[in-house]
Amino acid sequence: MGLQYEDIGRRLKAFRLASGLSADEIAQRIGISRTALYRFEKGELAKIETLEKLSELLEVSMPTLLGVGMEYMPSAVSYFERTRQLEESADQIIVLAGPISFLLASDQFEVALEQVLRESVPDDAPRRDRTLADVDAIMEILHARKQTYKRRRPNIVNLMSTVQIEKFLTNGLIGRRPLSDTKRAKRLEIARQEIEHFASLIEEDSMGVQIGLVRDTLPHNGFQIFREDGKRTITISPFRLGEDPNIRVGVAMATSAPEAIALHENIVNDAWRTALKGESAAKFLRHLLDEHRDEPAAPTPLRKRANAK
Repeated sequence: MGLQYEDIGRRLKAFRLASGLSADEIAQRIGISRTALYRFEKGELAKIETLEKLSELLEVSMPTLLGVGMEYMPSAVSYFERTRQLEESADQIIVLAGPISFLLASDQFEVALEQVLRESVPDDAPRRDRTLADVDAIMEILHARKQTYKRRRPNIVNLMSTVQIEKFLTNGLIGRRPLSDTKRAKRLEIARQEIEHFASLIEEDSMGVQIGLVRDTLPHNGFQIFREDGKRTITISPFRLGEDPNIRVGVAMATSAPEAIALHENIVNDAWRTALKGESAAKFLRHLLDEHRDEPAAPTPLRKRANAK
């Protein structure tokens, strides 16, 4: 199979956005026009020498840029952009990613998320200014993802961990500790509203949305499988947006390797087989909500966390 220049262009855009460099800066450094760079990102043929220069400047290996084997993404910006690109054409998306699946989350969750992501960056974090700037890029990408989902409505199979949901209801939507009692109470309410939203989604039994609550152990790193006309791609990521968000530390991966996809599909099949679904899942969530409704907020630890997860 020859090089797929449209796919290379998509990866190129993801890594450009993650670099923090403008299109003008990149074009100038490698000796091409900005227009040419944009054409490459849209899938126009590029010389190998130009791709090598881009690879070096963007600090991404040529195999990753060309999509040979595993793609590695050390930036949350590049990971969420690649996710957005895959969602643009996917017919089905299988999601295993913490207590909250972003595409199915409420619009209110997106509004609260930006502040939480900024909170998650410690005051003494390396390259803190750059990470805070990344939050703007991430929120723009996430908003585009949500709009694409609302327009296309691909089929979604969403596996959620009951253990993580309980932690989410106990701790709230927070980026760091400690928080003031007033702010903590608001974040607990956001978490409750979000789980209420998911309970309602299950009860609606909407076509194209399948949600399973898994009570067994699930992998710590989330993953998504994208299916499109027989083509399948999996992304595996340490980056997360729910309770204890992480947009700073880790390396996400993407691959279309049949073995990797088959192994993760086995995890999905086994988890789905025993998951709570339909009326049982909705009742379980509403029971959890009742348990946490009048529960006083636990005091936040006074010690400052070295790293916000």
